[in-house]
Amino acid sequence: MKRVISQEAEAERERRAVIIRAQGEVTAASNMAKAAKILSSADGAIHLRTLQTLNDISSDPNSKVIFAIPVEILRAIERLGRKK
Repeated sequence: MKRVISQEAEAERERRAVIIRAQGEVTAASNMAKAAKILSSADGAIHLRTLQTLNDISSDPNSKVIFAIPVEILRAIERLGRKK
């Protein structure tokens, strides 16, 4: 009988944990959407945020930063090279 009650209590704790995690995800998604809206409305804001992030991760001497260059930029550079 104790084992059954213990299993029910554990199942209830797991159910509550799932609900709390889901609520956290909803809140996080809402905050991300708000941040994206703010960053997209201010000129240069996304660049400043990127620089801040690079500064934060560069404090660890064991970390490596890899810059991904969008294909559009590479194509534009390629076109400039052809014009010469």
